[in-house]
Amino acid sequence: MSYHNQSALVIGAGISGFAAAKYLAAQGARVVLSDAKDETDAERDPLTQQHIENLRAQGITCVFGAQREELLGGVDLLVLSPAVPERIPLVQAARARGIRVTTEVELAGEIARAPICAITGTNGKTTTTTLLGELLRAHFPVVGVGGNIGVPLIDVVQETPAEGAIAAEISSYQMEATTHFHAHIVAELNITPDHIVRHGSMEVYQAMKEKLFAAQTAEDYLVLNADDPHTRGMAERAAGRVCLFSRREELTDGACVRADGMIVIRWDGAEHVLIPADELGIPGAHNVENVLAATAMALFAGVTPAEMRPVLRAFKGVEHRIEFVRALAGVSYYNDSKATNTDSAIKALEAFDGHIILIAGGDDKLTDLGEFMELVHARVDELILVGDAAERFAAAARDAGIPEEQIHRVGYHMEKAVQLARELAVEGQIVLLSPACASFDMYGGYEERGRDFKRLVNEL
Repeated sequence: MSYHNQSALVIGAGISGFAAAKYLAAQGARVVLSDAKDETDAERDPLTQQHIENLRAQGITCVFGAQREELLGGVDLLVLSPAVPERIPLVQAARARGIRVTTEVELAGEIARAPICAITGTNGKTTTTTLLGELLRAHFPVVGVGGNIGVPLIDVVQETPAEGAIAAEISSYQMEATTHFHAHIVAELNITPDHIVRHGSMEVYQAMKEKLFAAQTAEDYLVLNADDPHTRGMAERAAGRVCLFSRREELTDGACVRADGMIVIRWDGAEHVLIPADELGIPGAHNVENVLAATAMALFAGVTPAEMRPVLRAFKGVEHRIEFVRALAGVSYYNDSKATNTDSAIKALEAFDGHIILIAGGDDKLTDLGEFMELVHARVDELILVGDAAERFAAAARDAGIPEEQIHRVGYHMEKAVQLARELAVEGQIVLLSPACASFDMYGGYEERGRDFKRLVNEL
């Protein structure tokens, strides 16, 4: 599709919006980038300001503040950034005028030459995408990794030739305004309540996830978690070949853990043997699920079991996902700042055999805490709470039978949380930051929170 001489309006001054604006300008479009924040707000981030200066140097108009309908005058195309909800008045006005509304991800799909392997789900996306990228690198000469993982997909597809392969992490936000996106191989890892404030309901949230495989054909592959009823049910709506994966049951067809502990992929009458689950480089039962999904996708992309085995043993995970920080006086410290919901935190707790000092709390998503606190009661020796969620989490902990003396509130101070954990911990225990909350009450994002935790731990 040609965008030469078209007028494009890009909404959102983030990395996705910057990349889309740059791409469209290179295609000969007249581009305006708009962000609802005042420019002085954007300028507080030096990297954002540098991006803005670069775009202006390319002839792109950047405007900030109130997004009035006048912005739509003469516009042929509106590109919506993931952080911006589709329901904002400007987008609704654009649709009423018949202006095409699209996304950076959709633009990327239009020009991709290499096959795209796309991963979505509530939890595990980044770990699975990163692992898949490593598996693909064992076979393909050029591999691109991007999407919701930090590198805009529009940049990745331009840099990856037809003989390469692409691993893409895709979020529900990215799919909200996307109408057509084709990925040769798609994995749906799991669906649990998250982002309900953005999407309005669990049903709409799941529908955003399912849009990822809506454009597939019989020549494509859909990898689904058989242990999750939400994802398993997607098989009924699949056009591509469906491969199930399960860590709980041994499948006759699909990716699973054999009775002897060996990870295998059974497909088209053959059994592809990988490595024992206890030889994986990353800990945790939930990471077995991530491995099963990634290896099935890699197999369909053309990677052989022999190429996969050394990667599976060497891969240690990614930053902020049950990341080992250090051992001190017989106590191990782990950073799981990416656990921004209870389901993800549950998976972290299940990765260890108990004796945990848990640091949790933050920007409360107001999800149900029942199952989470039951596991906290069973596996956690001391619960340290921070941020906005502290009081609600403390009340839920008491309701779950956790003694008051094991519940500690330290306000909005990660330093106090880490210091208290050090004072409480004895040899053989684990100190785990797994907040089950977003970070925006104290930090700019989970990455900043995790790095602050690691800094404090390393200063002990």
